[in-house]
Amino acid sequence: MTRNIYDDYGHGSAKTRKSFFMKMVDIVLLVGTIIVAVMAILTFATPYVNPARAWFFPVLGLVAPATYLAALLLMLYWIIRWKWIPASVMMLFVVMGLFKLSLFWHFDFRKDYGSETFGRGTLKMLTYNICDFYSPVYNETMTDSVALFIREQNPDIFCLQEFNPWRASQSKEFNALLETYDYATLGLTRAENNMPRAEQAIFSRHKILRSGVVLTPQSSVWADILVGDDTIRVFNNHLHSTNIKKEDNDFLTGRRLILDHEREDKIKSIISRFRATSVLRSGQVDSIAMDIDKVRTRKIVCGDFNDTPMSYAYRVMSEGLQDAFSEQGSGYSHTYHKFLEMLRIDYVLSSPGLEVLSYDVAYVPYSDHYPVIVRLRKN
Repeated sequence: MTRNIYDDYGHGSAKTRKSFFMKMVDIVLLVGTIIVAVMAILTFATPYVNPARAWFFPVLGLVAPATYLAALLLMLYWIIRWKWIPASVMMLFVVMGLFKLSLFWHFDFRKDYGSETFGRGTLKMLTYNICDFYSPVYNETMTDSVALFIREQNPDIFCLQEFNPWRASQSKEFNALLETYDYATLGLTRAENNMPRAEQAIFSRHKILRSGVVLTPQSSVWADILVGDDTIRVFNNHLHSTNIKKEDNDFLTGRRLILDHEREDKIKSIISRFRATSVLRSGQVDSIAMDIDKVRTRKIVCGDFNDTPMSYAYRVMSEGLQDAFSEQGSGYSHTYHKFLEMLRIDYVLSSPGLEVLSYDVAYVPYSDHYPVIVRLRKN
């Protein structure tokens, strides 16, 4: 009898400890749920708020996938715990996030992943920020490698950002590449060392009828290209850089974020620069979008936006256009090899008169960006 009493006491004590532990976990995760709920609301509002009015919204856009994942995990936890009020709140944000999921993740249900064939009338488009032909992976210029890669892809139109015409002119491979392309490069200036400044350039196998600049210095250029009997206007854009340097990337993605005694000052410096450049990009896209909207022919808008799909810049630039990744991408796409290879900041957008047939990112180490390759067809 005495033994049973002690056994019951022991079991009761263990249950009490377990119950207390779970209550503490619930309290901690309830606080986390409130924080995630607030972040989710602000994140969904991010594309609609000009960074000039509230600078912290672009930061929330950067962590949008993490916020959505946190909401999903918290929803599952509260369902398991049979706590239906917090579970319902998280479920609401998960459902809301489904409408934005295609910006980050695209499900591909095709059973056949063999080589695809595309009929006549398709247009192969490539956009690539070539970082002045400099590879941070190899710490050297890669002009010939870039030229050989583009020749292998054999695009009908390709747009380069941070293109250095002087380095291109010194490369036999690039000169050979240009023999089969019409070429529009705009707003050429010279830096202090009298070297040609990197700029945006548009290359086409089809005839370029005319070209011009939307914004200087060289942030957006355009070209009218004759494809068959139709004219397609191509906009090649390079929006203002985030000014996040290599040492910033190493700091944010490495152990130094935890161990560095000056981390608060460094984080403030990074956020300050990110805030300033976000405001500059918002001014750029407002101007560029007005020119895009005026065009009544079919159009392609591509380039390095230096912003994620959950941003004011992306929303304004993509208004009324198709995002090639959302149409034909597969899985999770990233186009920038820094920051844990999580960011999609290079885009190909097209008017509804151009059907998107395929979307690919080539993970080649010739720049700090990856090229985006898209096939389109007039419909």
